[in-house]
Amino acid sequence: MPNIELATQYAPYVDEIFARESKIDLLTNQDFSFNGAHSVKIYKVSTSAMNDYDRNGAQNSYSRFGTAADLDATTEECTLKKDRSFTFVVDKLDNDETAGQLSGASALARQTRQVVVPEIDTYVYDVMTKGAGTKPAAVTLTVDNIYDEITKGTELLDDAEVPETERVLTVTPAVFRLMKKSKEITMETETGEDMRLKGVISNLDGMKVVKVPSSRLPKNFGFMISHKSATVAPKKLEEYRTHQDPPGISGELVEGRICYDAFVLDNKAKAIYYQENKAAEAAGTEKAAEAAKVAE
Repeated sequence: MPNIELATQYAPYVDEIFARESKIDLLTNQDFSFNGAHSVKIYKVSTSAMNDYDRNGAQNSYSRFGTAADLDATTEECTLKKDRSFTFVVDKLDNDETAGQLSGASALARQTRQVVVPEIDTYVYDVMTKGAGTKPAAVTLTVDNIYDEITKGTELLDDAEVPETERVLTVTPAVFRLMKKSKEITMETETGEDMRLKGVISNLDGMKVVKVPSSRLPKNFGFMISHKSATVAPKKLEEYRTHQDPPGISGELVEGRICYDAFVLDNKAKAIYYQENKAAEAAGTEKAAEAAKVAE
């Protein structure tokens, strides 16, 4: 029997695990349709160099525009790899004796917030950091260097001609704390309610600043500057349903399935700058050493 604590007094709330809403939509796009297909091929077409126009036709006998170049067209294939599902049962008597807090709809909402969304977030952030076009060596981020390290990233994106609009700066809570303490950083905290609902906590140099729990980010994550054009994050199938009293069950059977993936496009990889935090690595080593001493 599942571990159900039966209610003896009705309480109008459920003590749930804190779960933040996903901010992935700010960092990614769904520009390509996977409807009716499990893979999408994206064409990468080359361009032609500029020539000096030959007014007298002395350089080329058949064209004053120069020698015609052949354009190459290669393809990049994106195939969905993540096909995930879950299922659980809410017994009718358990639901009744927990004052309805175990209803299928409520349990499904909690499953989505606490399990589905964190899994997708963790996967997408991992794909983005691994596929980043620029990944400098790890540094120890401090109050004194945090602004300089961030502006190194914006400078590289500027040189790569990445659009200045729709850039997002993703940070951990620890790095955000450094930013708030830095005398060189002046963040615009007057963020509209619509942006706050999406997870934007401030703006810096035109970038939306998003704070993400470390548990959803790769180990030693420092910060990431990205433009949403670089990463495609499709969700082909999102199916959630409840069955009331199916054969063999007195209660609700809840099922869910989602097919998703994330791809950093080859030609757009330079639009992602990922900086690893050496301090996070050192802190983890120190904690491990302390734990070893306690064990001894």
